[in-house]
Amino acid sequence: MPQPISRDLDPQAAATDAPPGARLAGAGAAGGGPGNAVRRRRPSLHAGRSAGILIGLVAVCVYLGITQPVFLTWGNVTNIVQSNSVILVLALGATFVIIAGGIDLSAASALAVTGMVLAIGLEAGLGTTLSLLLTLAAGLLAGLVNGALISYLRISFLVVTLGTLSIFASLALVLNDGQTITTFGLEGFDPIYAFTLESVAGIPYVLIFDVAIVALGGFLLRYTAFGRAVFALGSNREAARLNGINVAATTLLVYVIAGLAAGLASVLSVGRLTAAAPTQDATLLLTVIAAVLIGGTAYTGGEGGVLGTVVGVLFLGVIQNGLTLASVSPYWRGTVNGLVLIVAVGIGVMRETGVLARLRRRHGGPVRA
Repeated sequence: MPQPISRDLDPQAAATDAPPGARLAGAGAAGGGPGNAVRRRRPSLHAGRSAGILIGLVAVCVYLGITQPVFLTWGNVTNIVQSNSVILVLALGATFVIIAGGIDLSAASALAVTGMVLAIGLEAGLGTTLSLLLTLAAGLLAGLVNGALISYLRISFLVVTLGTLSIFASLALVLNDGQTITTFGLEGFDPIYAFTLESVAGIPYVLIFDVAIVALGGFLLRYTAFGRAVFALGSNREAARLNGINVAATTLLVYVIAGLAAGLASVLSVGRLTAAAPTQDATLLLTVIAAVLIGGTAYTGGEGGVLGTVVGVLFLGVIQNGLTLASVSPYWRGTVNGLVLIVAVGIGVMRETGVLARLRRRHGGPVRA
């Protein structure tokens, strides 16, 4: 059964308490013509669904600020930003895919193979600019492969991205016989190193980059026809098609964005680690998906936003930083991320199935998640 369109995309349905998507499905019959309902919708950056995790983030920060004095120092704050920029960029790409009703299981493998492309380019003496262009091209190609197979051959996104997860991981190993490439000292690496680890006026360059890419992602989702199409696609694919949205092209583009995000993230990863490894942390994909979902993006698609994803990344990053400051083994990170993911998605399911609304009526007051 098609998923109902988000109330945030259908203000009139929300105001009248009509079933979500009723106006989208009936736009043509109402005389507005195909596409009019889609053009009228303007999805918000959506902070409502992430309000609960935002409160949790503030509470954790207050607790760590009291128990770990070093937590609130500027040096530690910049460390959190730099440590989680790779996850943030990957999560922004994943946000587009999940809002559109899909998922990309190959993100970590795409990061590995594009990172190897960058290191091989630097090692071959191609210089900074050409190596970066090749890296982004590799990410673009990875996204095109996923998007084309899913949108035009209509293969399940789970099957495609599970397959490309294995293919990209294998290619990353093949490119240098499974060996890590150390980039420190290579010609052309210095600008990348400076960008990822240095700062201007005390503000890390990577923080400026993060703000810029978040702003760009928010602009695309909120103020463009493409962004509205992404939300409509995740809410109800058939209704989106009937309203004139090119479903195949939109699907292709969201996976291309995810591929480009992997390429950008690999630059940050190689710059920070001063090396390109053919394998990645086994928990990276879980962390990326967890950050998107706990930030309020619906796992069924159609709802979410980049600000929620930022909150999700910060929450997981602060938790990890707190564990490190408390001298807790980093091996607990996967457990924490998994538990937070289950709780966050469970709350989302309760919201969508009406459990929270029933609790609200039973207790006679608002129940917020």
